[in-house]
Amino acid sequence: MSYQRHIYAQKSALAIITLITAGAAISACSPTQADSKAGGNNIDLMNVSYDVSRDFYKDYNPLFADIYTKANPNAKVSIKQSHGGASKQSLAVANGLQADVITLNQESDMNMLVDKGLVDSNWRSAFPDNAVPYTTTMILLVRKDNPKNIKGWQDLARSDVKVIMPNPKTSGTARYAFLGAYGAGLHKFNETKDNAKQTDAYMKKLLGNVVTYDNGARAATTSFTQRGLGDVLITTENEAHLVVTEHAKGAVDVVYPNYSITIHNPVAIVKTVTDKKGTTKAATDYLKTLWDKPAQELMAKLYLRPSDKAVLAANSKIFQDIDTFEATEVFGDWDSIMKNYFADGARFDQLAQNNANK
Repeated sequence: MSYQRHIYAQKSALAIITLITAGAAISACSPTQADSKAGGNNIDLMNVSYDVSRDFYKDYNPLFADIYTKANPNAKVSIKQSHGGASKQSLAVANGLQADVITLNQESDMNMLVDKGLVDSNWRSAFPDNAVPYTTTMILLVRKDNPKNIKGWQDLARSDVKVIMPNPKTSGTARYAFLGAYGAGLHKFNETKDNAKQTDAYMKKLLGNVVTYDNGARAATTSFTQRGLGDVLITTENEAHLVVTEHAKGAVDVVYPNYSITIHNPVAIVKTVTDKKGTTKAATDYLKTLWDKPAQELMAKLYLRPSDKAVLAANSKIFQDIDTFEATEVFGDWDSIMKNYFADGARFDQLAQNNANK
């Protein structure tokens, strides 16, 4: 399908929001806002998150509910999840989706909610590690036994390779995919005179090989595993291993490039919502508990790199060593990144459109 169809036809609608109630064991009732505001024992929380975090939070929610109930014996807490492309999710919250907490994979989407007055400007200092409980990186998923012999980013520009990735206009994961590939190009050509031009030429070829731009990372996974599209999927480390072990076991393999990008996953309270509902304390506990050892160990189990260095070290065999770079160190702050690379007519559009118009 054409670049134009995937990139521009999506601007008039929000992503479909999937709501998943986290386990009947959490709560058998349906708490109301009035319960929370009146100091009642029924707490109803909504976590609005990016696409491929759903598996972690599906397991984390009952873990937190158990911890919260033990600390508050008469309380019942119910947690709902909403997942989709990160930017679409942030926009949904800005447009009224009643999120108590927002758990994202990119700072710029969080900053948009700060600008809207929904998230406090000091959100980074509200929790440890600049409010980033875990990180991940971008890697590659290929067909079983790697028939195209794909070893790293440069192979994605070959004429015989078809690529699957989400849409950088709607997905934070997709923006990391683009920046990861672009940064790898700059790294490879860094000793040449025209490294920027060579990187642009490489990126045009890579983007020209993209078969489809899905709204979010999980939709891209579906295109690759269930629809059978493409030779390689650009995705996060945790999503790739989940596909290998569960969704498409025996059908795909993981390929680690030798150089990739660090993905930070910030979290924050949507105070305008929690203050109105009376759920600020519960929402704070929900996010704070992400740094407790059981949650950090759960992250490692699901191939998310925990911020707790001791837990990360204890699970070192799970994670392959990979040389990574920070997006802000290579491309500038996130406001500059969004303006220079992902705004309408910016670098991504220029590189992708040139291929689409050939």
